Amino acid sequence: MAFRGLSKPNATSGMGVADQSKTTYHELQRKKTHRYVVFKIDEAKKEVVVEKTGNPAESYDDFLASLPDNDCRYAVYDFDFVTSENCQKSKIFFVAWSPSTSRIRAKMLYATSKDRFRRELQGIHYEIQATDPTEVDLEVLRERAN
Repeated sequence: MAFRGLSKPNATSGMGVADQSKTTYHELQRKKTHRYVVFKIDEAKKEVVVEKTGNPAESYDDFLASLPDNDCRYAVYDFDFVTSENCQKSKIFFVAWSPSTSRIRAKMLYATSKDRFRRELQGIHYEIQATDPTEVDLEVLRERAN
């Protein structure tokens, strides 16, 4: 029986996941070197790759500005907040960004690859599927995190 590598694509799981995508996510999760990471599907390589990272000082508005108006993306955002008990907390959100103006092919490609990619990212607290900016408003994150 042949061994099938974890990062290789197959017919049921959509795209593979680039090692750099996993490494960059772990940098956000464990080392806090990024505030967010935006991923895109590289159709030529048939894998999910890092498109952009945001340094820890970047704002949520910077994150939203990094999501394209008319194309799909995956993203993770490290959300820092203070609880009602005055405790500093951090939760990692996975965002499946699929604006209504994006191509049908892109929507299908991202939809069929999402679960496989999401499973590669251990430690995600919440998932948001968004088709327009109101669905990823900062208040949505606050409500989900508390």
